Amino acid sequence: MVACRRRHVATTDATAVRQDGPVATNQDPWPTWQVDLAHEAATLIDVADRALVDGSSRWLTDSLGPDATMSPQLWIATRTSHCLSLGVLLKKAHADRAAEALRSIDTDFADITHGGWFDVAADSGQNPNRKTAYGHAFVMLAAASALIAEVEGAADLLERATHIVEAHFWDESTGAMRESFNDDWSETEAYRGANANMHAIEAFLAVGDATNARVWTERAVRIAQRIVSVARTYEWCIPEHFAADWTVDPTYNADQPRHQFRPPGVTPGHAVEWARLLVQLWARDHTLTWALDGAQQLFDRAVRDGWQVPGGLPYTTTFEGIPVVTERFHWVQCELAYAAEFLWRATGFEQYADWRAAAWQYIWPHFPDRELGGWRHELDSASQPSYTTWVGKPDVYHALQACLSPRLALDKSVARSLVEL
Repeated sequence: MVACRRRHVATTDATAVRQDGPVATNQDPWPTWQVDLAHEAATLIDVADRALVDGSSRWLTDSLGPDATMSPQLWIATRTSHCLSLGVLLKKAHADRAAEALRSIDTDFADITHGGWFDVAADSGQNPNRKTAYGHAFVMLAAASALIAEVEGAADLLERATHIVEAHFWDESTGAMRESFNDDWSETEAYRGANANMHAIEAFLAVGDATNARVWTERAVRIAQRIVSVARTYEWCIPEHFAADWTVDPTYNADQPRHQFRPPGVTPGHAVEWARLLVQLWARDHTLTWALDGAQQLFDRAVRDGWQVPGGLPYTTTFEGIPVVTERFHWVQCELAYAAEFLWRATGFEQYADWRAAAWQYIWPHFPDRELGGWRHELDSASQPSYTTWVGKPDVYHALQACLSPRLALDKSVARSLVEL
């Protein structure tokens, strides 16, 4: 999977067919099993709907019931809202359920005194309960997708979310996002994270599509320029953790290798996710050749270091490319398939069609749970269910977008792409 065979970009966009799932073949065109991904997307939207219980979006167990031990989480609520808005556009979800999910963002997480949204339900008693760039990026994404889907309440939520981000999180002097604050915005965290900024790019592009405000795309480009510049100096590995002045912190969380959101070292899943976002930036402005080049470099380094037998990328590696946390997370493989799809169409290089096929060949028999529904979140190195970092099935966002990826435009957000199908 390393040869750069190039096909003519105008020809059939891939070669794959289903045999109990997508597998590579040289005979049949990609759309012959696109139907299977469309069906899987519909089942994932149903799972998102199940997460919405009594007006709150809940963490789901393996059997897709609400986990009573977990307080409502902002990242789950916003992703549930986003996915149900996509479901409305696909005519697979009801608008009233999408509106209910959108309302839950305020109901459970809004700080009515100081503005913004807490990461965990406001009445959870968690101390400290922070307001994060990561969470607010997903509030923006949820609101933008809902506005595109014409969901009730979306315009008001998006206006408030963009105001909060501009007032507190966006740092014009650095062209990137501050990480987190306490409740009254008086204390900011002396940390900057690539992960929150990565999701800010996705959110900013969606907001730009929803509002036609060019400034959000310009801000997304500035974030990308910063991270690509750093990754280039690290031989196309992305440092995840930075001090407040954006100097790399190579020892951050060294004692927490399985941290859910801030693991130490290199995260191959983020590298391919960045690759996909960089393709989207390039597709909007073809003068950004550095973005397309960076996408290829990041993707190629991630799969070179990370791909393991019998398949899949691990959660983390060292900067030297040695796997550390070898469990396979569903979101990592989904982003691999998504990025390969976009790079295939952007470049015409056959190697990305090969990687797309390899990703789906690994995903299809292992992650969708045909008995209980939803997707398993974690497998061990032998591709058996594992629970070292993730329990239950709290998230369909990555899986849904991967299943939709063959149908999405390179230069548009997911919601805007579905409007124009």
